[in-house]
Formats: sequence, structure tokens, C-alpha cells
Amino acid sequence: MARSAGEESVPQRLLAAATRLFAEYGFETTSVQQIVDAAGVTKGAMYHYFGSKDDLLYEIYARVLRDQQARLETAAASEAPVQERLHAIAADVVTTTTANLDDTVIFFRSMHLLHPEKKAEVRAERRRYHEKVCELVEEGQRDGVFRTDKSPDLVVDFFFGAVHHLGTWFRSDGDLSGAEVGEHFADLLLDSLRK
Repeated sequence: MARSAGEESVPQRLLAAATRLFAEYGFETTSVQQIVDAAGVTKGAMYHYFGSKDDLLYEIYARVLRDQQARLETAAASEAPVQERLHAIAADVVTTTTANLDDTVIFFRSMHLLHPEKKAEVRAERRRYHEKVCELVEEGQRDGVFRTDKSPDLVVDFFFGAVHHLGTWFRSDGDLSGAEVGEHFADLLLDSLRK
């Protein structure tokens, strides 16, 4: 039987409840019982989908990262000039981060508590994302579009350092929307590479 449009699956309900509770009480002090009660499911149902509270924390961030990775691959593979592809990717990562700010903030606040294997998985995924962005900077440098006196790794790490700090100051009810901040960040990245 198909779910109605407003009905979430059990994993979605668990992730939504965990995100809300982790944001309010913190990962360490939120119990599995609180999560299942808030999601309206049993512990057995939770453990059917997630092996532990760690798995919920991992998935909260991993789903955002998977979406960003797919969008990156699409933009990077387009026929647009390299500066347009890089701008689109930079704006998108800011827009999607601000749209999922609770997920991102919760994860960065609690990542050190993850099981080492899960932590390594996330770091590897983030590294792949950064490497793909570096490849675009290198492509622009080879093509003579971007300046060559700046290390692609340093430029990309500087950019993502700013992205990772969005949770400390960005507010959805602020003067700029996430998309507007994304455009500004992308402009700043391209300006730093302009010859």
C-alpha cells in the first residue's frame, strides 16, 4: 500500500525526530527512547533501520552530503565554462548547507562522538567532494582562466572553512537568504581566483 503524500516513512520519522532532539538537547543527552517516542515507533523498528544512535547521527549528515555530491557531479559534468561550473557548485553547497543547517550544525558539534569507522566514512566522502572542487580549480588554472599563484587545495580549504562556519551566524530570518549568501560566497571564491 502506497503512503499518502504527507506520510513519512519510519526512517524519515526517526531522522526527523533525532534531528529535532539532537538540536534541542544534544547528541549525548538524547536517549534512544526519546527518539522512538518522538517518532512514534518502537525500538525494534528503529533498530531495523539503524543499528545505533551513532547511525542516526551519521545519516543526518550523510544524506545532506549525498545530495550535495550528486549535485556536484551534475554541475561538474556540464558543458559550461569552468568558472560557471565552479560558481554553480560553490553557490549550491552554501544553499544546501543553509537549507539543512540543523543537520550540519548537529553533525559538526557531535562528529567527535561517532564510532571511528563512521567518522572515517564521512571524512572520506567530504574529501572526495573537496577533491572534485580542487580538480575544477586546477582545470581553470590549466586553461588559463584562473590565476596559478594560489594552491587549489588552499583555496578550496579556505572556502569550505567559511562554509562550515555558516552554522555560527546564518539565520533563515536574516537579511540574506541561503541562496543569496551562496551567490556571494561563490562570487568571493571566483574573485580569489581571477587573474
